[in-house]
Amino acid sequence: MTKEKDDSKKQILLRLSDSLWRELAVWAENDFRSINGQIEYLLSECVKKRKKEKSD
Repeated sequence: MTKEKDDSKKQILLRLSDSLWRELAVWAENDFRSINGQIEYLLSECVKKRKKEKSD
């Protein structure tokens, strides 16, 4: 994977419980993001953290 920004987006179907959906919706609203944007942000942060931990 290159360090260049990847502007293409992939679509996935994601099933969430109602309670998790509500929690994400509140969190996203607090962070001024859509739920989709919040999920993408959280996944990106987890990947960055994992890469950092692997390199240590």
